[in-house]
Amino acid sequence: MQCPQPIKYVTNQPMTAEQVLDKAAEILACKYVKKDSYTSSQATKDFLSFKLGKYEREVFAVMLLDSQHKLIDYQELFFGTINAASVYPREVVKTVIKENAAAVIFAHNHPSGEIEPSQADIAITNRLKDALALIDVSVLDHIVIGEQATSFSERGLL
Repeated sequence: MQCPQPIKYVTNQPMTAEQVLDKAAEILACKYVKKDSYTSSQATKDFLSFKLGKYEREVFAVMLLDSQHKLIDYQELFFGTINAASVYPREVVKTVIKENAAAVIFAHNHPSGEIEPSQADIAITNRLKDALALIDVSVLDHIVIGEQATSFSERGLL
């Protein structure tokens, strides 16, 4: 992920709301998430809200982190329906190994706006955590994005 150059305003090319949010997420990632170790959960929630809040269907994403918990990459891995997305641990493990990540933060959105993790959310997080533990990769958090954002870690669910 490259940090953006200074924003140049071009009056004859209006940006869509989605383009503005993508640019905001990119700036947040460079300013707060990528530069520093994962220390600001609010900056991470803001970044993920900008990235996932725009979708009308569930999207499951992963933030891949190095051993210092700095962002290597952000990838949206699975796309579902309005209330569910199938997540495959094998594909998550393949992505983590390919990017040589030492830790991860999972995220997905709830298009309904509800941020309460479902039993299915908790179950897949535990399956992913167990699978990644076999290859010594830490799961730092799982963030659910809705009208606001909630953290599994802050709620004691990890």
